[in-house]
Amino acid sequence: MSGVGSLLSIRGTTRLAAVIGDPVRHSRSPSIHNAAFAALGIDWVYLAFPVAGGQGHDALRAMRTLGIDGLSVTMPLKGEIAGAVDRRTEAVARLGACNCVARDGNELVGHNTDGGGFVAALKSELGCDPSGSRVAVIGAGGAARAIVHALGQSGVDHLVVVNRSPDNAAVAAALAPQAVVGSLDLLPDVDIVVNATSIGMEGGPPGSPVPADLLRSHHLVADIVYQPLDTPLLRDARLIGAQTIGGLGMLVHQAAIAFELWTGLAAPLDAMSEAVRIGLADA
Repeated sequence: MSGVGSLLSIRGTTRLAAVIGDPVRHSRSPSIHNAAFAALGIDWVYLAFPVAGGQGHDALRAMRTLGIDGLSVTMPLKGEIAGAVDRRTEAVARLGACNCVARDGNELVGHNTDGGGFVAALKSELGCDPSGSRVAVIGAGGAARAIVHALGQSGVDHLVVVNRSPDNAAVAAALAPQAVVGSLDLLPDVDIVVNATSIGMEGGPPGSPVPADLLRSHHLVADIVYQPLDTPLLRDARLIGAQTIGGLGMLVHQAAIAFELWTGLAAPLDAMSEAVRIGLADA
């Protein structure tokens, strides 16, 4: 019997992946990945390990020693792990942040799947290829920088980074040759508007990062917030007829990229999405 549908299926041959960070017990990753393993009937299990800042090197040594086949990395370890892996992808080298470690032979390779997950969600869920588009990204934190980098590589025509701190916006804009620092009043002229801040998140700053009168019906409005699934920004956008996508897509697709790096198998996206929806409904 393979898979991880019950404790009885876990045995000496079961392969292990995990998420590390602090805090980490709240992570949605175990439910997402264990649902994927079960859907494909493969002998894997995924756990959460609290690892404090400063212990990233120890975690990688444990990964190597214990034969752990994949790691997801969350705060505060993304920068630390980026500097500790054997090899880094170009995205990790540019961003200075690693959220996924995969094995390549004897090497532990650092990846960043956030930006790729965002672009994949646009393509898979909306049929939207951002190449040639004009995009505004609101925010300049880790997720925003990963999205700016990925959009730059995807061939967008023009990219505006909007942030309260111009200095932080400039750091993010430097990650894509098409990107410049701008302001909210430029939003009516773009095709895609991305909220990459925590505004509208449950427990975060309330409201929308975009005044409703700056939204247009031709916009595709993306919000990386996934709790709640429906945010004030998305509601405002739908009211004027804009196309929208919430943060669930990015969450699932970035996990799917990691899953495929670890297992070499196509990720079961439907099972992964359903696991998140159930988890959020039960929260």
